[in-house]
Amino acid sequence: MKSNLLGLFADEIVKELGTYGFEKYRGQQIAKWMYQQGVSDFNVMTNIPNAKREILIDNFEISRPTITAHQESADKKTSKYLLTFKDGAAVETVLMKQHYGNSVCVSTQVGCAMGCKFCASTLQGVTRNLTAGEIFSQVLHCNNQLMVEQSTVNTIVIMGSGEPLANYDNVLRFIRLCHESYSLNMSYRNITLSTAGIVPGIKRLAEEGIPINLAISLHAPTTEIRSSIMPINNQYDMLSVINAADHYAEKTGRRVTYEYTLIENINDNDEHASALAKLLKGRLASVNLIPVNPVPERGLLRPKKHRVVQFLQSLQAHHINATVRKEMGADIQAACGQLRKKVLEQEESACIK
Repeated sequence: MKSNLLGLFADEIVKELGTYGFEKYRGQQIAKWMYQQGVSDFNVMTNIPNAKREILIDNFEISRPTITAHQESADKKTSKYLLTFKDGAAVETVLMKQHYGNSVCVSTQVGCAMGCKFCASTLQGVTRNLTAGEIFSQVLHCNNQLMVEQSTVNTIVIMGSGEPLANYDNVLRFIRLCHESYSLNMSYRNITLSTAGIVPGIKRLAEEGIPINLAISLHAPTTEIRSSIMPINNQYDMLSVINAADHYAEKTGRRVTYEYTLIENINDNDEHASALAKLLKGRLASVNLIPVNPVPERGLLRPKKHRVVQFLQSLQAHHINATVRKEMGADIQAACGQLRKKVLEQEESACIK
């Protein structure tokens, strides 16, 4: 069985190649081909002698997922891919072309176990964790798409399917790999991780010395409401999550973003806005309001536009830094889990027939 080099650091590649007589500097050469050029064919690595390329071909691989499905928004600014790995596991990756650059939203698990009522990615549960290489391959896929435009991925949001802090080691490895000079050479400040609130993971992340942006999926102003839509609140209650986020902000100096999905008649009235403002007052924090993407199985509805505006204005009146997330890819259902769910249902239907 061939060893997969994707996801390894340069020094680890050197160790893998050590028994085959490769010079140490070949590790960075191969890493640059994989991570900077998006190459998965050893034959393309022209600065490596033919004989050594043959050794690589015979003993190693650069395993990349295949595209199972692809959707593109009408304005061409959002592309959603369902990428399938060798074992048949599939995840969603979203490429967003913003005015400030290109952003990719990566998944960290196949499915999700968090059970949030407003999210489609949790409907089938979680199948497995992704490796650091599998997470990185999503960025490489988008970079390959952008090469024809002579462009590249500028920012990464770890907000796709799965709970990143439930796959801590692989996610941290991915983040550090993105930062390496022979890889993407990406600033930690260009990476955002979103968590449903795994308190031990947030505290551990605060000690890593990597000032990435932290986003907390809060979605409610009270612990009772949060428990009703986010089962994780029964394990890590809202106040302990916020305290852990405060610790992260103190250790890193980075403002924490609280994500708040607005759901009609659940968490979107003036009292909810006032309670949220009171909760976050004085904290190094901002709020990102997200009108819910309807999930038919859950029966949750999006508030009317004026209701969203009123909620925003109420927070701002209380001097809370708040914005409404700019919607991208609404016409292709770019929210987590929707494309994967659709494909899985089609496959199940085909099997029944």
